[in-house]
Amino acid sequence: MNALPALWLPIIATAVLVFVASSLIHMVFKWHNSEYRKLANEDAVAAALRAGAPTPGQYALPHCTDMKDLQKDEVRSKFREGPVGLITIKPSGEPKMGGALGSWFLFNLVVAAAAAAVALKLFGIPGEGHRASQLVGLLTFATYAGGSIQNAIWVGKPWGAAAKDVLDALIYGGVSLMVFRWLWPGA
Repeated sequence: MNALPALWLPIIATAVLVFVASSLIHMVFKWHNSEYRKLANEDAVAAALRAGAPTPGQYALPHCTDMKDLQKDEVRSKFREGPVGLITIKPSGEPKMGGALGSWFLFNLVVAAAAAAVALKLFGIPGEGHRASQLVGLLTFATYAGGSIQNAIWVGKPWGAAAKDVLDALIYGGVSLMVFRWLWPGA
């Protein structure tokens, strides 16, 4: 018998409270706002990008499809001269927050459910709710922090911005730990 449905309340409560914590971080405390800087020639850069008519996607500047291309003088010169960057082009139009917020909540739900499933497998119900909640908190933290650290290593995300994301992840992991400690069946 699958006992995961017995954890529906802590899973949903965790997803809701992580969503609330994230909303507070981004809309009240706004400690991520300083991570995004404005180009001095934003209008000219936007015009140049519009002239190229890029479709939504990820772009590399300079573009290099194979590491062997780095042996070519013209490619090496482009990297030396700069700028070097990765650009994400989204569809034009005003931001549609509804879809993004819905996807974020769904992701929070999946993270909580996956962490609950692992803890359930290891500790069972009623099991050791204290240890299960610690594992849920750790898994949640690792999930939310991992992507940002990976982006700092490979994509060039500033380490200060990644550190703030890790702080967010620590908060989300703490919220998850507390909710599961409180609501683990039989704890």
